[in-house]
Amino acid sequence: MDIRNKISAIYSLEQLSAGNTVIHRLHPMSKLIATFVFIVTVVSFGRYEFGRLVPFIFFPTILMALSETPYIMLLKRVLIAIPFCLFIGISNLLLEQETAFVIGNTNISFGALSFGVILFRTYLCIMAVLLLAAVTPFNELALQLRRLKIPAVFVLMLEMTYRYIGVLFAEAASMRLAYILRSSGAKGVDIRHAGSFIGCLLLRSFARAERVFSAMKCRGYMIKTTGARRFKLRITDIFYCVLICFFCLLFRFIDAGGKLTVLEKIL
Repeated sequence: MDIRNKISAIYSLEQLSAGNTVIHRLHPMSKLIATFVFIVTVVSFGRYEFGRLVPFIFFPTILMALSETPYIMLLKRVLIAIPFCLFIGISNLLLEQETAFVIGNTNISFGALSFGVILFRTYLCIMAVLLLAAVTPFNELALQLRRLKIPAVFVLMLEMTYRYIGVLFAEAASMRLAYILRSSGAKGVDIRHAGSFIGCLLLRSFARAERVFSAMKCRGYMIKTTGARRFKLRITDIFYCVLICFFCLLFRFIDAGGKLTVLEKIL
């Protein structure tokens, strides 16, 4: 039951893409380009430019409000990637101990500053991708990737991995249940049987994948076609894309935080 709950949690984000808000109704290509520009701009900042990254919080904040996406659902998925960033940033804490600035009586080292930049940058990028998935059906995203001339093999692998990872989990759940029923009092797979369990799961997954793909071909599946809807580009879509790109480039080349600090000192 726990595995099946995790399967439903994987696809719960895509269920939000069936909404009817102003963000959901935008053209998938405009949302894809805006997200791409946002991520590239965020990644382009230096390792100590935390203040320059702060204004970019506008993107996830406004999109969550307009698309009515629950923040807790996205935050749980962001927290999954945070441990990977912790291992990267810990080395900075140990190697860069020179003082960058002082807050009150606390010295903030360059390592702590770069560590904060890594975490905040990861948060912004993952939130942007999750919001894109939450407001755009996956088959429509796949269609736009093909229109951008992304290699068909890459798009196909992305589709199959996303669509049928639930099938793999379902096979694992049924095998685990069978193992428990055949083992007296076992609560999980014993470490002694883990190797054979994974091997059987791999073979069952290959067999299931063959049956699924054969069924798809019998129903006329083609790599270059999907069931996505054809959208007509509107003025609203162009305005959204241009507006997001404009603010991303504005915050990239103009230090908005520094300007506000100077203005506060003048006032």
